[in-house]
Amino acid sequence: MEEEHIGSDYIVNLKVKADLTQASQSDSLMDTVDYVQLQTIVREEMSIRSKLLEHVAQRIIDSVLENLSMVMEVKVSVSKRNPPIGGDVAEVMVTKKMKR
Repeated sequence: MEEEHIGSDYIVNLKVKADLTQASQSDSLMDTVDYVQLQTIVREEMSIRSKLLEHVAQRIIDSVLENLSMVMEVKVSVSKRNPPIGGDVAEVMVTKKMKR
């Protein structure tokens, strides 16, 4: 496949829902969702070669829910920029959402 040789650019948007009442009162990182950990999860899952955007999106969701017990809902969009599909297409995107 051509993409495997030349690579692709991707954009990942991640939205999580959690009860942040305690964090808003305590001002403590221990009481909130750690954005650095979210970024680490996205980087790790995006570094694994996948054929389908759907597959990597599901892996990101699964990893967030597995590693961050405070998160109650995850929505992820994975976009491939300038896909080689034979047309003037800026990007293709898959969006998945899951609740705990």
